[in-house]
Amino acid sequence: MRDKGKMKKRDKETVMDGETIERTLLRITHEILERNRGVGDLVLIGIRTGGVYLAERIRERIEQLEKVRIPSGIIDIALYRDDFATGLPRPLVGKTEIPFSLKDKRVVLVDDVLYTGRTVRAAMDALIDFGRPQFIQLAVLIDRGHRELPIQADYVGKKVVTAPQDEVNVLFREVDGQDRVIIQEKIS
Repeated sequence: MRDKGKMKKRDKETVMDGETIERTLLRITHEILERNRGVGDLVLIGIRTGGVYLAERIRERIEQLEKVRIPSGIIDIALYRDDFATGLPRPLVGKTEIPFSLKDKRVVLVDDVLYTGRTVRAAMDALIDFGRPQFIQLAVLIDRGHRELPIQADYVGKKVVTAPQDEVNVLFREVDGQDRVIIQEKIS
């Protein structure tokens, strides 16, 4: 499991296991295809880090269903965060990989957890640097509420009720050896 800081945490609840995540991603894939009436001008952009794994899995499912490969990319939002200058530790800046213009594309932005909305706002700001898309839709595996900005997802895997001090941790087989979504609580 990835270390997300020095604070101790205790697993409070498992909200999705690997099988549930797979079924959920298939449902989200079908919803994306239905709402967009196919794949014409459709692109997937994963928000680094968790959104990248989910976007790739959705892209693979679209390819299986539609027999066509759609463009996909990765956006890193570290330099677009609005809390960049508030005394937080220096962010690790990852590579943004969007090897195509977004001009007039139908973009599905993908992330693992939607919380305050600030990550999504930063991602949208970053996307505009790659061209003006026709529109941007948002797909998330988990919506945990507690929004600070008026942002909502178009495609939601699961809505979960959390306390503000809880953390939603999404484990990915690509890095953690398993797929699982757990709610953790911080302990002193």
